[in-house]
Amino acid sequence: MYVADQTWPELREYVAEESVALVPLGSTEQHGPHLPLATDHLIAEALAREAADRTSVLCTPTVNVGVSPHHRQFHGTMWVDAPQFRDYVESLTRNLAYHGIDRVVYVNAHGGNAQHLREVGRRLRDDGTMYAIEWMWDESIPDLVSEVFEHNGPHGGPKETAMIQHVAGHLVREDQLEAARDGGLVDLDDSENYMMHGARTFYDAVENSGNGVFGDQTDATAEKGEQLFEAATEQLVKLVEWLDASRFEDLMAPAHLDPQPGSRR
Repeated sequence: MYVADQTWPELREYVAEESVALVPLGSTEQHGPHLPLATDHLIAEALAREAADRTSVLCTPTVNVGVSPHHRQFHGTMWVDAPQFRDYVESLTRNLAYHGIDRVVYVNAHGGNAQHLREVGRRLRDDGTMYAIEWMWDESIPDLVSEVFEHNGPHGGPKETAMIQHVAGHLVREDQLEAARDGGLVDLDDSENYMMHGARTFYDAVENSGNGVFGDQTDATAEKGEQLFEAATEQLVKLVEWLDASRFEDLMAPAHLDPQPGSRR
């Protein structure tokens, strides 16, 4: 159920019985010459809406701009600084808690958001407000991604290309797939800047890829995207069902080991 499509009396019925919400998050950043800047937030919203439809839980509007300064050299990339992003997401999530939601899944499609969403989830659990966890679609189906693509690539590669071919095919520049592959980096092992003596020596995508993308984009198809989408949605549905069936008390932080601090005073 998409929250923005509902009336407030309809939502009153929901929060009286349910306590789970999905919050899709992505980015607005370069994804090479073949994919739109909207790639990440389009994927996140499509997955969250589909899982919400299948489980009848709440889905919020999408957070479209994330933590993306590592793509800043490319035209059009937008980002917010990490502290402001964390504070914004935390404030948004506390708003949901005010309305009775006590379990949230951050349906994330941008790697740059992940560690910050984990931090927000810890803040909210540590003060007993709610249980909020980050879910990254490709991390839910790693074996399938590896099976489907020989040269996957962590950004703008065939997995994201296939997903956009499936959910928003009209936005894919199909005539640019070879240019994306040839102007980027197919295999990270071929990069001279990725690792040196055990240290990551780069900060920005452009230091490893001239056009900002990785992997072999010509290996992507809408059919493969549909396969990934269905498998990831299934994993998200299972996560929601587990969360909905769990007792709130069991999701909160475990107590300090005995003896409890101050118990002997």
